[in-house]
Amino acid sequence: MAWRNGNRTVSRSSSDRHPVKSLFVLNDGPYGSERPCNALRLAGALAKAPENDVRVLLLGEAAGCAKAEPKVPEGYYNFQRMLGRVARHRGTVATCGTCMDARGIAETELAQRVQRGTLDELTQWTQWADKVLVF
Repeated sequence: MAWRNGNRTVSRSSSDRHPVKSLFVLNDGPYGSERPCNALRLAGALAKAPENDVRVLLLGEAAGCAKAEPKVPEGYYNFQRMLGRVARHRGTVATCGTCMDARGIAETELAQRVQRGTLDELTQWTQWADKVLVF
């Protein structure tokens, strides 16, 4: 792999890669912005690489992204499928329990492989992560 860094080209072979622990924190609801979609696309791509460890936490309006079998408007993204992609590649996905309660989302409504999370868990994940990406 090679990329440009200023005026020089930097190369990195696959043997030079080291594990990267990434935490994605999403705040926006599923269909008001493209941020959640873009975040989950990137999280899914990173999770595919075996050397990466990815965790996603859905906060605030983003808790709506975690609902199972949502009625997806025509031409919009399927968040259940994107969250599943992260989880299938050893990623962990949680949604804020307080945010779920505030929006009337029951645990039984969550998509497969999405767990109810806590602020303590977010704190631990933040300390664990090499990179925290907030969308």
